[in-house]
Amino acid sequence: MESKTFTEEKKLSFEQDGYLIVKKFLSASEVDKLYQVATSDENLQKHAFDLNDQAGKKTKLTLWYTPGNDPYGLLTKSNRMVNAANAMLQGDSAVCHFHSKLMQKEPRVGGAWEWHQDYGYWYKNEFLLPDQMLSIMVAITDASKANGCLQVIKGSHKMGRIEHGFAGEQVGASEHYVDLALKTMPLVYVEINAGDALIFHSNLLHRSEANTSDKPRWSLISVYNRSENIPYNEPSQSATVPLQAVPDEALLQWETEAISNGANFLEKEKDEALK
Repeated sequence: MESKTFTEEKKLSFEQDGYLIVKKFLSASEVDKLYQVATSDENLQKHAFDLNDQAGKKTKLTLWYTPGNDPYGLLTKSNRMVNAANAMLQGDSAVCHFHSKLMQKEPRVGGAWEWHQDYGYWYKNEFLLPDQMLSIMVAITDASKANGCLQVIKGSHKMGRIEHGFAGEQVGASEHYVDLALKTMPLVYVEINAGDALIFHSNLLHRSEANTSDKPRWSLISVYNRSENIPYNEPSQSATVPLQAVPDEALLQWETEAISNGANFLEKEKDEALK
């Protein structure tokens, strides 16, 4: 497992590229535990919902706001996650958890995600400081071109927020500006192994293709925010509640709980964050 400290070189890479890949962020045992929970926990499955892409294929996700003492909550609150967010976010106020989502792109039926910036969604929640928001994606299964790995446009976070509109049931970035970005900025396929992590800026343009393979692509994406970056149009208060970090060892060594409704799951019919 890589060191959980981040050198100035890594921070500079994140600032220049808008993302950073961290290999072996989780151990094989940790990945196995997370996968077992993902595929067997009734609450995770009960609160999962589908989003259609433009071709009508479906991507399933489960989203929640409050990390508990279940395996996913302990990972979200772990020192390694909080330290990574703290190292890459601008500002110096406390690190908070906005929400996490379990992305479930099933073999052959898992849909695409259109080009978008996460801040293209969160801007309407009236967060004012995109440099104080980022996502950490942890691969629960291997991600490849075949099963629809994430694609990013390197350096596109420097464009600032661009206009977004609906594409199927998703919110997509202006195709014109995406085309312009691709003329001058590299397209990168983020092919990573289970246990690797991708840290990315809230304005980084990214997408993924449908899963045409016979292998699933599952990942956890946790979103972090500085406490001073107050959302003025967001019902959940989680984004400004400072996290109390737990040891990394908690995921395997602590007695964990089941994921409860106290996680504050998002229901699709109430979904304002994804529209």
